[in-house]
Amino acid sequence: MAKEFMWQGRTEDQIKKLDLKTFITLIPSRQRRSLTRGLNDEKKKLLKKVDANDPDIKTHCRDMVIVPSMVGKTIKVYNGKEFNMVMIGADMIGHYLGEFSHTRRSVSHSSAGIGATRSSKAVSAR
Repeated sequence: MAKEFMWQGRTEDQIKKLDLKTFITLIPSRQRRSLTRGLNDEKKKLLKKVDANDPDIKTHCRDMVIVPSMVGKTIKVYNGKEFNMVMIGADMIGHYLGEFSHTRRSVSHSSAGIGATRSSKAVSAR
């Protein structure tokens, strides 16, 4: 039997039913301050799309805190080049959208360049 997910002592169904005022009291201080100062127009627009069950939600709001109404939705978050699909789960609540759409790739280096080491002298210089 799989263990049921709990966040702050609440199940996923209870989390989805939370209103914004109660939710704000449960999240860490940085996110709480961000939400209590109010949402800008872009964030309000995003929440309206989430509440309307829009199937294709795209946003540039990487600094939006994930709220309970977003659980179970798929949101495309811009990373500076393209929109990455982020499937919102209950364990993501209280985090920012940008945390799940990375802006940098891992570097994969090739062989050493000419003159880099003594052993690279055997490489043809073309």
